[in-house]
Amino acid sequence: MKSIFNRALCILLCVAMIFTVTACSGNSATPQAGDQDGKFKAGTYTASAKGMGGDVAVEVVLTADKIESVKVTSHKETPGIGDLPIEQLPEKIVEIQGLGVDTVAGATITSNAILAAVTDCLKQAGADTDALKAIKGDAAQKAEDVSLDADVVVVGAGGAGLAAAVTAHQAGSSVIVLEKMPKVGGNTILSGGALNAVDEGSETAIANKDSVEKHYTQTIEGGDKQGDPELVRTLVTNAWDGVEWLKGLGMEFKPGVFTVLGGMWPRAHKPVDPVGTGFFNTYMKYIDANDNIKVMLNTKATELVVKDGKVSGVIAKGETGNKVTLNAKKGVVLATGGFAGNVEMRQKYNTKWPKLDDSIKSTNHSGATGDGILLAETVNAELVQMENIQLLPMGDPKTGSLSGNIEQGVENRIFVNDEGDRFVDEGARRDVMTAALFEQPNNHMWIVLDSHDYPTGDEKNNFNESVNELIAEGRAFKGETLEELAAKIGVNPEKLSAAVEDFNKHVDGKEKDSFGRTLYKDKIDKGPFYAAPRVPTVHHTMGGVKINKDAQVLDKNAKVIPRLYAAGEVTGGIHGTNRLGGNALTDILVFGRIAGAAAAQAK
Repeated sequence: MKSIFNRALCILLCVAMIFTVTACSGNSATPQAGDQDGKFKAGTYTASAKGMGGDVAVEVVLTADKIESVKVTSHKETPGIGDLPIEQLPEKIVEIQGLGVDTVAGATITSNAILAAVTDCLKQAGADTDALKAIKGDAAQKAEDVSLDADVVVVGAGGAGLAAAVTAHQAGSSVIVLEKMPKVGGNTILSGGALNAVDEGSETAIANKDSVEKHYTQTIEGGDKQGDPELVRTLVTNAWDGVEWLKGLGMEFKPGVFTVLGGMWPRAHKPVDPVGTGFFNTYMKYIDANDNIKVMLNTKATELVVKDGKVSGVIAKGETGNKVTLNAKKGVVLATGGFAGNVEMRQKYNTKWPKLDDSIKSTNHSGATGDGILLAETVNAELVQMENIQLLPMGDPKTGSLSGNIEQGVENRIFVNDEGDRFVDEGARRDVMTAALFEQPNNHMWIVLDSHDYPTGDEKNNFNESVNELIAEGRAFKGETLEELAAKIGVNPEKLSAAVEDFNKHVDGKEKDSFGRTLYKDKIDKGPFYAAPRVPTVHHTMGGVKINKDAQVLDKNAKVIPRLYAAGEVTGGIHGTNRLGGNALTDILVFGRIAGAAAAQAK
């Protein structure tokens, strides 16, 4: 009897344990979930998907028949880029009760990550996700056509456009900025934030043996003397004044200077805020605090209005397809960026590179399609040096973006190919480095450096990423020794060690580098060691609309087109065949301010 009782008790305990384990497993997979008696199995669900900077995690709360809430609970997306989809997409999914939500232009990867994670949650809840993807919501009703007046109209809300807008407003003009994308920022917000400027006479410039004249000479020579000397002189002599102007608006920079890739000399200033967000935090703070200056998003300029031989306004297409007419009482500024994102245009003008088809990706945002250049052509503007297209050797192998670049400065890293050999002066011009990369196996290389740049691994690179984060995502690799690192990236360990040894013996200046390298700081001798993959990517189009030193657009007869100004990458003739790293943000700042001031004074 006792044996039967014990056996029965054992069976009851086992059954109880099975129920307990089953209940716990259900709660772990779908917390608070209940039975499915409607469209969803009610409960709270979580999932994540790969974004630009890592995993994007979401939480979705469902009732039996409703998507109650969607939240992005964690992410590592770039500030100023991923913010918009993180803010808008969850709200839109709840609003339409479906997944047929458009991605946010310029932030497609982040948008797709959010949609993928939410879809995962809904699948967990037993939903018909195909049916939910078909739900698009009500189409926006077409707004009425509108006509607005301002002293100055700026086309493009990137770095050049907002520099022009703020300057024009400071000069007493009312300003309207048009931006075809759903956010401000352009390429500037994607940049590493490096801005070349020489504070001549400062201790830093003296210690680095730098000067405005040296900046001028290196810019001219770096572009094979094709840059317009007057424009280059304007660029370098007004650079530091631009930095002080930004500081006066409240923008902060880190102390010291560094050499950015292809910058040729340590004169790049780095903002405190990550990537290019500091510029727009500064500009938008000013714009939000002042009257008579506004930004119109999702509004694409389609025509320049000319009256009595003068540019007098812009016609644009609004978000709902309505016509928007902007009447400029004084002047119009084109600041629409370049055409690196327009495969057709870059193939049309390319004369230098093996190919620039869609197999070669770009660092640029999706709106960099040359719109302003095409607009300027309609009013007979002269285009110059359109064939001068810059590539970098620093593209992410999957996206072409600059994110994942582990370098902190030029001086402390080397490049090796897939065999483990150095192949170029890593402090050379950008076009020289990229041309050399095209000659390597698979057009692929590895950046190699050590713990001088990452003492803990948590330090941020120029794109607000730590090497530890990149390693966790499989975008960078770590080895306690060079041999371990070589094994992880698949290169010959003897060749990698020889490449590092060759670099190290030149740091002391005892021997000249066979590739001609001259920029050094620390030896690569402090483990752990790090590496990250890179490929060629289209970065900057140096050709564009021809301007003079006052940012006035010139026609094909070299005459000024009255009341039309241009600044930034939409212009051509400043950088020549090759732009120095760090000079783009200088360009948009200097000529953006000049264009804004000139437009505010136009008659």
